[in-house]
This record gives sequence, C-alpha cells and structure tokens, in this order.
Amino acid sequence: MEMKKVIATTSAPAAIGPYSQAIEVGNMLFASGQIPIDPTTSEIVQGGIKEQTAQVFANIKAVLKEAGYTLDNVVKTTVFLADMSLFADMNAVYATQFSGAFPARSAVAVKELPKGAWVEIEIIAVK
Repeated sequence: MEMKKVIATTSAPAAIGPYSQAIEVGNMLFASGQIPIDPTTSEIVQGGIKEQTAQVFANIKAVLKEAGYTLDNVVKTTVFLADMSLFADMNAVYATQFSGAFPARSAVAVKELPKGAWVEIEIIAVK
C-alpha cells in the first residue's frame, strides 16, 4: 500500500473534525465533500443554490490546486442536495465547470447538510 499524503490549503474551508480536506494515494486524489463556505469568512455564501454551487467549486479547485490537480483530472463526483428541486439550478452551474468529458456523477437528496448548506460535492481525481 502506498503512503497517504494529507492535502490541506487555507484557500478552502479548514477541516473541522477528524478528517482531511483530501488524501492523495499514488496518482489518485480523494477529496472530502465541500460545502459553500467562504474560507475568508467561514460562513455560507449569500445567495441561492447557484451561488452556493459556485462557491463549492471554488473550494474544490483550491484543494485540487494544492495537490497539483485541476478539474480536468476529476473522474467522479458525488453531489448531495438538501432538496432535489435544487438540481436544475445546481446542474446549470455544474455544467460550466468542466471542459471536455464530464466526470461520472451521482446526485442524491439528503435530509440535511452541515451548517444548513443546500449543496455539498465530493470528488475523486486521477493524474
């Protein structure tokens, strides 16, 4: 088994609890779910689901960058939504984030997300 490398950046919300922002093993990056927290204020961004989704992607990009990856390296995403009625607006922002082949994706509605967020996205990336 290859060694795990912890990835951490102040450009994304700090991990609060017993987890890492991301773990790299070999050429694979496994990132924890990001919610729409602005890392400069530690608060959920103002606005609706589109603004929240954009902030989630800003946080994901910061974690990817710290590890030397980009969104082009993402092969799988999991999207958690507070309500499936938010899917279309989330998806409109999501679709603008990737160029070329979209990663595989799962999207599910959950009862509740941390801090009252409406969206959380986790990713797996490969170099």
